[in-house]
Amino acid sequence: MPQNTFKALVLTQEGKKTVATIQQLALDDLPEGDVLVAVEYSSLNYKDGLAVTGKGKIVRQFPMVPGVDLAGTVLESSAPDYQVGDKVVLTGWSVGERYWGGYTQKARLQSRWLVPLPAGMDTKTAMAIGTAGFTAMLCVMALEEAGILPDGDKPILVTGASGGVGSVAVALLAKLGYTVHAVSGRPETEGYLRELGATGFVSREEMNQPPKPLEAQRWAGAVDTVGSTMLARVLAEIDYGGAVAACGLAGGADLPTTVMPFILRGVKLLGVDSVMCPFARRQQAWARLVQDLPGNALQSISHVASLEEVPQLADDIIAGRVRGRIVVDPNAS
Repeated sequence: MPQNTFKALVLTQEGKKTVATIQQLALDDLPEGDVLVAVEYSSLNYKDGLAVTGKGKIVRQFPMVPGVDLAGTVLESSAPDYQVGDKVVLTGWSVGERYWGGYTQKARLQSRWLVPLPAGMDTKTAMAIGTAGFTAMLCVMALEEAGILPDGDKPILVTGASGGVGSVAVALLAKLGYTVHAVSGRPETEGYLRELGATGFVSREEMNQPPKPLEAQRWAGAVDTVGSTMLARVLAEIDYGGAVAACGLAGGADLPTTVMPFILRGVKLLGVDSVMCPFARRQQAWARLVQDLPGNALQSISHVASLEEVPQLADDIIAGRVRGRIVVDPNAS
């Protein structure tokens, strides 16, 4: 490959079909930005799967380099906060949707999107955490701030637990001393989730049953990554004064519930979005991840893939065949 070109996964549109191809790009092909980064790792999230397969209205313009997060080293910078050689992380900010994202060997970005790589963390670990782990940490912080602490007498429920956000949420909550029960539609993942720290396993079929306005109070709080009927079921089963940190819409945007959990039990529904997150909170969440996420959990929930493998893995993640975290190495062949 010539020195002035680099490899990227590029999405184009042919009619209504989204097509993903590996292309050779030049620096002049990159969009505007005040920081040029040599991308060392990205990761594959559910939203990336929707973008690459074209099964979700994720990409806002074509051509697009997908990948909603990245970590790497600054190559060029006209921004005062970042110097050549600095290690940086990017999550959120609509990269891979409105702006070119992380499935490339080089990315030109806005400095305001970046966070310095936390001390004590390397770029591969940062993307093993990635947007999914970052979101999981935001959910844990939201529950803590709502007064849901490890000293309660009821467990915390995590839905979609075998996925990226759910896996990290289980590991984080268990490490912090919470009793965690995990929901998954894949019975074969029970052992994996118990290794992460879950002490109870609940089937997806049980939690997808339409609830009565109020059910038995089973959970002190919850991290919900699914939405729709499952979120309605979770809300109906939350203990008095409990809270649900909701961060996903895999099951759809409709919420078939009533006001009764909120009025009669004082349940709090906490929306968590990794995109609409102020810089100071981003730094706080990354610092907490360094402190609170057990390193051995990352080893068991992640594996590395090349750019060439992303299209097939995107199909797999949408079909529910992926567990844990997939780290994307754009320099792997």
